[in-house]
Amino acid sequence: MHNNDWKTKLSANDYRVCREKGTEPAFSGVYTDSKTSGIYRCKCCEMPLFESDTKYDSGSGWPSFWKPISPDVIKENRDGSHGMVRIEVVCASCDCHLGHVFEDGPQPSGLRYCINSASLNLEETD
Repeated sequence: MHNNDWKTKLSANDYRVCREKGTEPAFSGVYTDSKTSGIYRCKCCEMPLFESDTKYDSGSGWPSFWKPISPDVIKENRDGSHGMVRIEVVCASCDCHLGHVFEDGPQPSGLRYCINSASLNLEETD
């Protein structure tokens, strides 16, 4: 898709986060405190990314997961912005900016996928 196509598909805030690598303010996202069961999908292309049973309260202010639904649904990029080095995670299908991954998560992975709610759609399950 071209930028103009994304601008028609996404809200202005979702476009800023998903396509321009923005970040929503801490504790502002719709899924930050969600306990609803389901599959978290990419806001842009609907690729299944995370399952609710891997979501946990990290206290960071963003939805956090300890692993993706499958290793091949995300790509990792070195992010040297804001005077620090982090690992950005994007959707492997459409390059939607999701957030970042850190090595301070719970076991068994020890990882914290810190993801913007604006990058996700939750498909609820029973």
